[in-house]
Amino acid sequence: MPRATGTEALARLAEERVDHRFKGLPPDAEGLTVAELAAQRRNLFTGGFTTPVLALSAERLEHNLALMETYAERHGLAFAPHGKTSMAPRLFQRQIEHGAWGITLAVPHQVWVARAFGVERIFLANELVDPAALRRVADELAADPDFRFVCYVDSVRGVGLMDAALRGAARPVDVVVELAAGEGARTGVRTEAECAAVADAVAAVPTLRLVGVAGYEGEVPRADTARVTAYLRRLTALAADFDASGRFAGVDEIVVSAGGSAWFDAVADVFAGIPELSAPVLKLLRSGAYVSHDDGHYRRLTPFARVPQEGALEPAFRLWAQVVSRPSPEQAFANAGKRDAAHDLDLPEAQVVRRDGAERPADGVTVTGLSDQHAWLRTTGEADLEVGDWVGFGLSHPCTSFDKWQLIPLAEADGTVVDYIRTFF
Repeated sequence: MPRATGTEALARLAEERVDHRFKGLPPDAEGLTVAELAAQRRNLFTGGFTTPVLALSAERLEHNLALMETYAERHGLAFAPHGKTSMAPRLFQRQIEHGAWGITLAVPHQVWVARAFGVERIFLANELVDPAALRRVADELAADPDFRFVCYVDSVRGVGLMDAALRGAARPVDVVVELAAGEGARTGVRTEAECAAVADAVAAVPTLRLVGVAGYEGEVPRADTARVTAYLRRLTALAADFDASGRFAGVDEIVVSAGGSAWFDAVADVFAGIPELSAPVLKLLRSGAYVSHDDGHYRRLTPFARVPQEGALEPAFRLWAQVVSRPSPEQAFANAGKRDAAHDLDLPEAQVVRRDGAERPADGVTVTGLSDQHAWLRTTGEADLEVGDWVGFGLSHPCTSFDKWQLIPLAEADGTVVDYIRTFF
């Protein structure tokens, strides 16, 4: 049986039945399709949703998608947002509709998800040495002439392993040499001389094609603007050196890629200075956390705080939980915990309280810890909090927020749920 097209696969998401797999949804919705439930336009607060429930703001999501689209256009950047953040094919589709060149991913499973939903351009920000995964990539390339796949190489041994797995492949796999962000950083080749050795190893095998260089400035030790800029200039200089030595002979475009969610302003500045090379340069930005932004880590680190004239991202997630215990005037407990909320970088932030249809700021309410299924709340005298109240929490780190929810309501500002976002982790 032929594989469904991306459009068909996306359409089938709406045909999935609501059942016990999906947290927070109305119990009486079981058996409905996602499309049928969405068509009911239930309200998050009065439509039978149970706590805890994570909601994504429809308006803020659209704002963030549009903002990064215009940012990339303004700075002459191609954009391949990192899909590991959401692993949500509907969001991949929205990102591509908003001008994304393709989707960045990190491991083979994520590639299979993206391919199942029709993503035609994938940048794998990792060295891929698993033989079974490489053979599947080769099969995908052979079956689909429009499929573009690029991945890292960061060692001569890695090149050898890739070549051994890809012997007989119909198309070579495009690779970029990853330049490490410094000693003690994560992956990548540590020196320019070693980068040249890896590039030469690629040139010596028929199964790979060197198309550029890449790196991740977020791993620069003790990162600040000066250190990040210095690293990015090393990366662009490496591209120019490789080009001058003829290592990109025969390619249609040269890929130079960087960009997490904390320093994309520095990437834009440095990439603007890339000199003319022997082929057009694809300046590929990979920031992914923007899609939902957050109320913690990226709120503090976003480049838009440094360049406010460019605009501002808006936090689009809110986790709703219910107060289930109020044992003392200084303490309360809500029914959301580590299974529901990102907690690897910051604890959730109590933002609003809802009671009897009215919403007010969560003054005097602070999250002090999380158990598996409970949030520990410290309450001061100004906190008006009772058992049964709904508390809306802001979250930090989108990547570890999406992965706790398989089906996320997309809600408008008044609580009307207009769609549901399916994730695949």
